[in-house]
Amino acid sequence: MRHTPELSAARWRKSSYSNTNGGNCVEIAEDIPDLVPVRDSKTPHGPILTFPTASWAAFIAALKTAER
Repeated sequence: MRHTPELSAARWRKSSYSNTNGGNCVEIAEDIPDLVPVRDSKTPHGPILTFPTASWAAFIAALKTAER
């Protein structure tokens, strides 16, 4: 069973694609060893998804490839 770290003091960073018009906003927490926690910035006390760092890096790389 995977242990989910305590995230109440996590530093969250909003996606650079988010806007100020209340659009879809994704935030990730930084400096969590081996995991990338992800949440919806409009519901900061809502659910948090966690991904292994390598899986998140592969996801981002795939998105960047698709942008070309």
